[in-house]
Amino acid sequence: MDDSTACEDGVVETFANERREGFAGQRLVVVPRPLVADALEQPVTRRLLVTDAGCFPHADRHLRVRPRGAAEAIVLVCTTGGGWVDVGGVRTRVGPATAVLVPAGTPHAYGADEADPWTIWWCHLRGTDLADLWQVTGADASRPTISLRGVDRVTAMLDEIASSLERDQSPARLLATAGMAWRLMTQLAVDRRLPEQGEPLERAMRYLEDRVDGSIPVSELARLVGVSPSHLGALFRDATGGGVLAYHTGLKMARARTLLDTTSLLVAEVAREVGYADQFYFSRQFRRVHGVSPTEYREHRKG
Repeated sequence: MDDSTACEDGVVETFANERREGFAGQRLVVVPRPLVADALEQPVTRRLLVTDAGCFPHADRHLRVRPRGAAEAIVLVCTTGGGWVDVGGVRTRVGPATAVLVPAGTPHAYGADEADPWTIWWCHLRGTDLADLWQVTGADASRPTISLRGVDRVTAMLDEIASSLERDQSPARLLATAGMAWRLMTQLAVDRRLPEQGEPLERAMRYLEDRVDGSIPVSELARLVGVSPSHLGALFRDATGGGVLAYHTGLKMARARTLLDTTSLLVAEVAREVGYADQFYFSRQFRRVHGVSPTEYREHRKG
């Protein structure tokens, strides 16, 4: 977590305010840079590599300023307290259950609140796949934070990364933590895309999940969750890649697959269980989604 020497007007004073001593109970592990250089030449770890990781509990006066950015991308998760992040000149408030993503080479600064300093878990990442992983999270300079649906799940991943690197930084350990980091980044992408409990999209999804055997006009569903039909459609497309009806059809088909795999119900009975009165229409929909008829799907050996 070292910072380069300040050389821009006003930056020297900011660096002077950084706390140089550690924090009580902190965890900090840095992979030696020769090992990083070697790992970035290897088949898997060149794609994703954890170079630093740790945890700063109740990080009073924590401040980092990097006017030229860092060589690594930074993932930081606030669990309690609060702070702020400035990426590309845009300052964003950071509270509990929030992840911060700072791309490599991007000027940035971040620090803890004076009154209620944050507790943060963090890691630094390098690798050729980072651009794709960053893109799928949706993070950028104007929106560098992600509200976490399950902060305990994400911090457990960061704890696993730090614990593994604390044991050693062997090639096998770096390979293991690469897999952990991949899981971390994809989880952050999921948390960006899926709604928090109580949001209109989450309530609409739950309504459809509870009524796999029925149907509802999009306009009525939108009214129930308090948004316009066009806005609801946009929310579904952003989160799932398809519209409201496509999402509900996907739920119906998933339920149909389960019934075909685990029961001896006739196809017509399966159709009724998932809200299709017309067996032949259900079969056409099933074939459109799966490329085979319900009967052919049932006959296919699985597992």
